[in-house]
Amino acid sequence: MPDRRPIDDCVHCGFCLPVCPTYFSWASEMDSPRGRVDLARALADGQVALSPTTVAHLDRCLGCLACQPACPSGVRYGLIIEEARARVEDSNVRPAGDRLFRAFLFSLFPYPARLRAVAAFLWLYRVTGLQWLVRESGLLRLLSARLAALEALAPPVTWHHLTASLPARVPAEGTRRARVGLLGGCVQRVFFPGVNEATLRVLAAEGIEVVVPPGQGCCGALSAHAGRPAEAARLARDLLERFEGLELDAVVTNAAGCGSHLKDLGSHFPGDPALAARARAFSAKVRDVSELLAAMPPVAPRGAQACRVAYHSACHLGHAQGITRQPRELLQGIPGLTLVELARGEECCGSAGIYNLVEPEAAEEIGRRKADAVVAAAAPILAAANPGCALHIQRMLRERGAAVQAAHPIELLDASLRAARPRGG
Repeated sequence: MPDRRPIDDCVHCGFCLPVCPTYFSWASEMDSPRGRVDLARALADGQVALSPTTVAHLDRCLGCLACQPACPSGVRYGLIIEEARARVEDSNVRPAGDRLFRAFLFSLFPYPARLRAVAAFLWLYRVTGLQWLVRESGLLRLLSARLAALEALAPPVTWHHLTASLPARVPAEGTRRARVGLLGGCVQRVFFPGVNEATLRVLAAEGIEVVVPPGQGCCGALSAHAGRPAEAARLARDLLERFEGLELDAVVTNAAGCGSHLKDLGSHFPGDPALAARARAFSAKVRDVSELLAAMPPVAPRGAQACRVAYHSACHLGHAQGITRQPRELLQGIPGLTLVELARGEECCGSAGIYNLVEPEAAEEIGRRKADAVVAAAAPILAAANPGCALHIQRMLRERGAAVQAAHPIELLDASLRAARPRGG
């Protein structure tokens, strides 16, 4: 009897339909998890051929994984959609322009040094006034919706973005309670350096020594989710080798997508049992920063932060990792902070890795629902634990003229800890 495949676990119950953002948008069976599982099965069994229509249904999936916790049968939808997308990437069914654009994205995003060069360009683009001119003219929207989406996501790059670096080691303050390694990330490291800096300060204040292995690059999450398994495995292996042998109690991530990928790293080396075992040992140590802190009694005093904060549950933190309580508890532990839940707060914002770049119209439709919920929450700060979410939601809010600042929960906790320190401390 042949081995049972993940696609064989779906019993067509439909529990996934109400939680799927694309099904909510279009009410199309083929744009639901159940429909895409059927499509993936038909492709694997040779019952249908790859065509622009079948590829479009697979591409329109966000990969948000809201269907996984909703599924009573435990269908591993993430593996199914990644395998189906790998089948697409191995074919030539995509138009040449689409393949070229995706190749451009993956020649850039997994490489922090290249992103830093882009950041330098964006800094000049902003300070020279060219950004204002391009956005006011609307020229890019006329040329390409994808290029317009890419440009619209650009954050306001400052000199700090260009010069920020991570230390090799940060000692624990007081008695050392743990020793961890920090994943610097790609987009996080270059465009959100304050998140890594806040992470280091908070961990040190809580008695945790932090090691930052030099030379680390991308974890491979974006590549894996887009159906590029060989590229994802190469990137993950390089990262794995930089952390091995460091005698760490945990490997800490502060980007939801990276964390969910690294916790399932063993499944990405099916042809190499020895490497898969090493990857599983590494995965067993991976912790989101909120997960790590929530498991330890706090020792650093919290200072008051009188503010109203709306919480966006990043998909690969809540749905993929099951981390929903911990970041909320950390925020609720800040004196004076009022935490506000969003309407349909567990729904994807439309960012979803590169989704908002390759499916800009769908991403905007889904993102508008999230932006409307944020505006309705009437909170000046939005807590979001993933860089892609922060960029996409801020773009949608900016287009509405809403003055809402996005911050990682660890940045808000860091502000509280610093407020509790004596002046000059």
